[in-house]
Amino acid sequence: MRRQTIIITGASDGIGAEAARQLARMGHEVVVVGRNREKTAAVAQELGADHFLVDFADLDEVRTLASLLLEKYPRIDVLANNAGGIFTPVRQVTADGFEMTFQINYLAPFLLTHLLLDRLIDSRASVISTSSLANRLFGKVDISDLNSEGHYEPKRAYGNAKLGQIMFTRELHRRFTGRGLAAAAFHPGVVSTGFSRSPGTSMEGIYGHKIISKFLLSPRKGADTLIWLASQQSPKTWQSGEYFTRRKVARTNPQANDAALARELWDISETLLCLG
Repeated sequence: MRRQTIIITGASDGIGAEAARQLARMGHEVVVVGRNREKTAAVAQELGADHFLVDFADLDEVRTLASLLLEKYPRIDVLANNAGGIFTPVRQVTADGFEMTFQINYLAPFLLTHLLLDRLIDSRASVISTSSLANRLFGKVDISDLNSEGHYEPKRAYGNAKLGQIMFTRELHRRFTGRGLAAAAFHPGVVSTGFSRSPGTSMEGIYGHKIISKFLLSPRKGADTLIWLASQQSPKTWQSGEYFTRRKVARTNPQANDAALARELWDISETLLCLG
């Protein structure tokens, strides 16, 4: 197996940390990216890996991260956009002016991928996004209200962001697969981690419940599809542009199949981020 340089965001805990551990054990060069200083450093030290700190609620930090990665790594074989979350019932706006869920789960990974795009294409890389079944359960993208100003509900904002990731995956595939880039999104399952335990969220009753949480997947099992996608080469093993669950192509929200909507979302995202 060829040794790859694999960047994983949200790698300080949960499935990101587990994927980093397993991929490092396979012999890959793993780059640990996280928000929490202590946890990120601890995972990196355990693996003898490089690490970078970034808060996706601040897009300037994303831009700085991209610059540091480009300076440090002449080749990037895999970018795993794994960081994300669902937030409180009260709509929050970042300093950049975007609704928190939309920015952290969708806009920030879009920006990071865009800033690394030339390096990723040159490396014939894979871009992997950690999505969610929420795309199908709660997602209904409204191009005119991406910031949830007209209607905000935590699970809907999260579902929309995760649906947006799948649309981004398909548009990334459409635009750049001919140049060697591969893209995939996946649902890790309902995993027992610190994810979504914010008081008052619709998911708190699942992730924070003492009894129910015992039946959730372990982070290791939740990381399995991410590890598989990152360690295997497309198109020999998996089909670029698809959404996976348990290593198999899975059904998505019907909007994910709307190519015109995916193109429009991409173009609007570039405008919002001033990426013309």
